[in-house]
Amino acid sequence: MAGNSGGPWGGGGNNGGDDRGGRDNGRGGGRRPGDDGPQIPEIEELMKKGQEQLKVLMGGRGGDGSRRGGGGGAGGDGGPALTRGTVLLGVLAVVALWAYASFYTVKPEEQSVELFLGKYSDTGNPGLNFAPWPVVTAEVLPVTREQTEDIGVGATRSDSGLMLTGDENIVDIDFQVVWNIRDPKNFLFELAEPRETIRAVSESAMREIIAQSELAPILNRDRGIIAERLQDLIESTLDSYQSGVNIVRVNFDKADPPERVKQAFFAVQSAEQERDRLEKQADAYANKVLAAARGEAAQALEEAEGYRAQVVNEAEGEASRFSAVLEEYQKAPDVTRKRLYLETMEEVLGRVDKIIIDEQKGGQGVVPYLPLNELRKSNAGGNN
Repeated sequence: MAGNSGGPWGGGGNNGGDDRGGRDNGRGGGRRPGDDGPQIPEIEELMKKGQEQLKVLMGGRGGDGSRRGGGGGAGGDGGPALTRGTVLLGVLAVVALWAYASFYTVKPEEQSVELFLGKYSDTGNPGLNFAPWPVVTAEVLPVTREQTEDIGVGATRSDSGLMLTGDENIVDIDFQVVWNIRDPKNFLFELAEPRETIRAVSESAMREIIAQSELAPILNRDRGIIAERLQDLIESTLDSYQSGVNIVRVNFDKADPPERVKQAFFAVQSAEQERDRLEKQADAYANKVLAAARGEAAQALEEAEGYRAQVVNEAEGEASRFSAVLEEYQKAPDVTRKRLYLETMEEVLGRVDKIIIDEQKGGQGVVPYLPLNELRKSNAGGNN
């Protein structure tokens, strides 16, 4: 019996054996002539063994002797029975897989792009959509989600934020571009690398604006203006590419001098501010002194003009009066002479404090030390 075992492949043994159990057909399936060693299985035997194992995995029975000699079974070879139910289950499974690959859901914040054999076909709306796979495929994109691109030394740890200003200074700028998708079709088909394109366009636009500006306004008051100009320039550039990208806003985070020269730059800025303060203080003092000098000069001119007009008017009046007196004198010399004498004495004596006492009417009885002048002034004050 040991000589009939045929080894582990069941190929030897009974020379008149079964075709399924072991063969001895003269093609080397049994012992070789003159060789007492184990049999070598042939390729056909190996293939049959593999088929039987596959049938077992698919639900049939193996060929280990239980189905030998053409035993009863579907097809007569021990294979699985393909019934109508099995075929129907297979078809349903295929249909289910196809439906799973064809139906897809689009969220409210998303849009889909349907591709017919790789070319644009339609844009899907939020909800359940149908794209018969594999002829039609779909790409779902988040169109309302805001995405950001950070550009600058602090954001990317590179020199992309170092920019040259119009007055030949270097400034370190960090800014952020916030964007979303406006047109999914253009976004997919017009841009090979959307994020890299947005970064390149944003950096180029900022360099263009900074090159047209001076350093001081960039650091102080013009950040809002620069952010507005930057957003418009990025938007117009991307629109010219038909990118389908919408720029929501630009956040201008930082504008400082380069780190290696920051201390020296701040020292220069402090000195410039001190210089400006002193210049303004000097200008204020100069304006004050100049205004006072101009006022005094104008006052002196006005006073001189008034004095000149007064003197001229007085001279003209005296000349007119003299001419009038001369005319009257020529008409009546004695009367005019006496009148001139009286007027002159009135003018001279009118400026002197005096008391005239008529000696003929008892003027000698007046007390010499009586303060007549003071009494006169007192009487004049009481009358007023």
